[in-house]
Amino acid sequence: MGKKYGHLSERERCRFCREKIGEVDYKDLGRLDRYCSRNGKIMARKRSGACAKHQRQVKLAIKRARFLGLLAYVAS
Repeated sequence: MGKKYGHLSERERCRFCREKIGEVDYKDLGRLDRYCSRNGKIMARKRSGACAKHQRQVKLAIKRARFLGLLAYVAS
């Protein structure tokens, strides 16, 4: 019949949606590091490819990890 996501291919979908991850964890530094630039800034949703729901969760998880000292505020 029809695809659930219309014209989007599997690769273009959000990484968290593809892997069926409900909540983004602030302790998963390997995954969160992909959403930070070299300067330590959080990547925009268009660049990261995350859907709006997961982008908000990524933003909150990165801020929590920074507060606890797991991620740097600014890259050195």
